[in-house]
Amino acid sequence: MTAACPACTVPLPEPDAGAAVDGHVVHLSLPAIRCAGCIAGVERALNDLAIVRDARVNLSRKQVRVVTSRAGAAPLVAALGDAGYEAHELDAGALAATQADAEGRALLTRAAVAGFAMMNVMILSVAVWSGAADHTRALLEWVSAAITLPALAYSAAPFLRSAIGALRAGRMNMDVPIALAITLAAGVSLWEIAAGGGHAWFEAAISLTFFLLIGRWLDHRARLAARSAAAELAALEIPRATVLEGEDRREMAVADLMPGMRIALAPGARVPVDGTSESAAEMDRSALTGEAETTLVPAGARICAGEIVVGRPLVLRATARAEDSTLRRLMSLVETAEGARHRYAARADRVAALYAPVVHILAAAAFAGWWWASGSIPFAIGVATAVLIITCPCALALAAPAVGAAVSGRLFRRGVLLTSPTALERLAQIDIVLIDKTGTLTTGCVPRPDLPDDAAAIGAALSAASDHPVARAVAAALDGVAPARLTDIREVPGQGVFAEWNGQPVSLARGPDGPRLTWPDGHADLAATETLRGGAETLARDLADLGLPTEMVTGDTVERADRVARSAGITTVHAGLTPEQKLGLVQEHQRAGRKVLMLGDGLNDAGALTAADASVSPASALDAARSASDVVLLARDLGTLPRLLAEARGADVRVRQNFGLAIAYNLVAVPVALAGLATPLIAAIAMSTSSLTVVLNALRKVRT
Repeated sequence: MTAACPACTVPLPEPDAGAAVDGHVVHLSLPAIRCAGCIAGVERALNDLAIVRDARVNLSRKQVRVVTSRAGAAPLVAALGDAGYEAHELDAGALAATQADAEGRALLTRAAVAGFAMMNVMILSVAVWSGAADHTRALLEWVSAAITLPALAYSAAPFLRSAIGALRAGRMNMDVPIALAITLAAGVSLWEIAAGGGHAWFEAAISLTFFLLIGRWLDHRARLAARSAAAELAALEIPRATVLEGEDRREMAVADLMPGMRIALAPGARVPVDGTSESAAEMDRSALTGEAETTLVPAGARICAGEIVVGRPLVLRATARAEDSTLRRLMSLVETAEGARHRYAARADRVAALYAPVVHILAAAAFAGWWWASGSIPFAIGVATAVLIITCPCALALAAPAVGAAVSGRLFRRGVLLTSPTALERLAQIDIVLIDKTGTLTTGCVPRPDLPDDAAAIGAALSAASDHPVARAVAAALDGVAPARLTDIREVPGQGVFAEWNGQPVSLARGPDGPRLTWPDGHADLAATETLRGGAETLARDLADLGLPTEMVTGDTVERADRVARSAGITTVHAGLTPEQKLGLVQEHQRAGRKVLMLGDGLNDAGALTAADASVSPASALDAARSASDVVLLARDLGTLPRLLAEARGADVRVRQNFGLAIAYNLVAVPVALAGLATPLIAAIAMSTSSLTVVLNALRKVRT
């Protein structure tokens, strides 16, 4: 690792980025910079290179944009490394996607225009309300119209376009009454001042627009918090890689890499595709798992795109194309989590579908009633407009999505990946946790066994055919042994791997005290040791603090299961279970009325994971287990599980609170508007306040 920058203790302002210069643009990540002293050092180190035409650091993003006379990031990374700065190349295309937020900028710009117009119109309105004389009043109202109408034409465009599109399609949406309220408030106000009347509500029209835009921008930012997780993963994909072809090296676009190609990676380089290492290596997996400590991997170990090589160079043999990499799959799973929908969201959708016709009926009834009661069309229109504004269901629509977006993004940054759209809702209801032992609660290690050559070759082949944690440990123990040619290879969940060698049965299966390798001339009981995963020692206690009992379910022997359970503080153990029995245990708890969380990693857990009310698997789990799970723990530390459940409960509370706030607001506000006690301006402020309250409540963090 490179040394920390000594200037980081000096807080100085960040310089402005300079103008772009023609050339090849390279974006580098600078994870260790923290101050303007770093900026100066990075830019100086880069500008000293003859190939660099321009270099500008963005401190807030911890990135540098470099314009060079030739493509390639290697000399830039090397120069920064020599200067003491850690640097990694980022994909410019993917990075642009993470930084481009056209929708957010447009909403904020429209809100700024509406806010500026609102402040000016409010100042003019104060003079009108203070009793300005007739000619002065008329002048002030015309000035208000001149400010408001152009501002509305720009700022209210999203609502107007949405409403027009819905009406053209012969349907209603929540923007129809909003657009109608804005149009009525502005149009009637213009008509009134033209006719010399005394009712003008320009401030209501522009205020409604301003607060609606702020509410939508906050909702957009909450959703972007979750979306940015996928975007940041995308930026970890580097655009080029160095491919080894015999003694020759050549650069190739990562998108063109194919399985089987050998890729040279320097220390500090980010892995471009999934592959296997040709030598032992030290890897930084923090970007994918959230873990700060580096991981030592043996030769032949699987390495994922997005990891960073530490210490010494590494040659990687690609096993998948970039589009099929683990990094891409994680991006896909994150995007799935972003669309999370609670049962509350479905209810909100149904309410929103009823909203437009109901609110139009209320507004029409208010107009007719007050016209009949007061004889004043302008006053009746004002009441109807207030009803349209005050009944906007923005708070109801934001209640669940804002919470889901905020929580899913926060969890991802803690190393927890939600893969199911209803995961948070179901996790909040859990009242018992079942956890598998081998590979989930523990990790295994097998010392290199003393075996005949044929037996070692058979063991290497059998262990390579399975992704079970024990098989992985055996494969690591037999690293370097050429595998034998086997036929009829099959894996029996919970039992082991079976095959034939020269027509004779061979197996790597469960023995009395650990894995047993059997070959034609004999068998060997392989010594296996288990250690608890990080966080496992306190997991049961932390779950008990949440009121959740924990039970171990395993296919292993009672003796080994009890030994691990005692270390983990788990008192209830179900040992020697088949996959069917694990599934049966889940169903037994469910028949007793309990909501079950299953935590597992293997084929023998897949049935139980699918049947459970909610399911979690570690990132090291088999594809079948991860596919059956609602949550994947990217971090190896099981301490993230209690935090996940606490966040889920907090999210459920936030959603309920938000619905309560939205319902309470409508119970109070609608009668007030129908009674003619709220002007369009008061209605705009009340509606926007309710929406902002819901969004801010959703963004509050749960104490864990």
